[in-house]
Amino acid sequence: MHVVGRERDGPNGNGAGREPAPMAGHLGRYLARDGSLGARVGIDVDRPHAALVVGKRGAGKSHTLGVLAEATARADGLAPVVVDPMGAFTGLAAETSAGAASAPAHVIERPTIRAGALPASEWPELVGLDATSGAGALVWEVAASSPTLAAMLDRVEGADCAPELRRTARNHLRRAREWGVFDSDGLDADDLFDPAATVLSLSGVDDAPTSAVVAAVARLLYDARTGGERPGRLPWLFVDEAHVAVDGVAGTALRTLLTRGRAPGVSLVLATQRLSALPAVAASQADLLLAHRLTSEADIEALAAASPTYLSGTLEDRLPSGRGEALVVDDATESTHAIRVRDRHTPHGGDTPRASEVAGGGSADVRRENDRWERSKGGP
Repeated sequence: MHVVGRERDGPNGNGAGREPAPMAGHLGRYLARDGSLGARVGIDVDRPHAALVVGKRGAGKSHTLGVLAEATARADGLAPVVVDPMGAFTGLAAETSAGAASAPAHVIERPTIRAGALPASEWPELVGLDATSGAGALVWEVAASSPTLAAMLDRVEGADCAPELRRTARNHLRRAREWGVFDSDGLDADDLFDPAATVLSLSGVDDAPTSAVVAAVARLLYDARTGGERPGRLPWLFVDEAHVAVDGVAGTALRTLLTRGRAPGVSLVLATQRLSALPAVAASQADLLLAHRLTSEADIEALAAASPTYLSGTLEDRLPSGRGEALVVDDATESTHAIRVRDRHTPHGGDTPRASEVAGGGSADVRRENDRWERSKGGP
């Protein structure tokens, strides 16, 4: 089995020949030009990686992210953390008919973070204030000296400043309190370094609080691995709809993982349908790229701008057209591969609802039969 993301440092290449053999997860199968499937393809989970999964809506981006999460959840020595803004990954913890989880995973519904997990400098932006304005400066000041959101509000009330500044700062902080993501008993590093995958379910949570949770989690993982007593597991952070997080206060923390995360052993996998909305560093720092179908000219141009020199031909011509198909760009071996991503072993919760599902049992039966027919044409 060829393993993408693994340097060719063994006697017969591709990292083979070590004792014990480096870990790899099943990713899919090679896809020939005529649509036939070839040998199995794995993904390296032994070393830390910065990876990018891109694709238009419905092309299989979140499905692929789930496949990668399954692979890391089943590997020893790893601590996968999945940010789930669309409810696509709670199935990782679904029980089988035998009563056990399909993959080692647990779900945290509506996770909370500690206010102090975010730098004081990011609080003005988080609550929608200009840091150079009077109210923004006040929020920055109280955040720097307050461990909780409640303490921040108390300090605003006692601030020696114009009443209108206190009122503006108070109103914005109260709005943040209504998000329900800040708690003095919020997530800490111990909650995130579980051997089972930790799914942070943020379905229905607005963009700003979602970005706040991602920022806090990214910092907790990085700080834990760069501290004096490193946890015994290497974390993998998966972020679906990554453009939402990067556009908010999580941008700085995610850039840190992209540029400096591999040295302490922190992997980051970003998935997005809007590559052009990510900073250029996301594509330039990724050592693994899994590109599904893209049709937006801006997204194709953003991908082409960061494409390595060893990618033969134009990127647009190499991009796949079928659902579940992906172009893998592997920087470790400076190679590219067309693959069909395997089926998930756990339920995928991000499928688009269909009228046939709610119209009656017969229509649902038709859909299941159609799905079986699609798979019979050649699935991984």
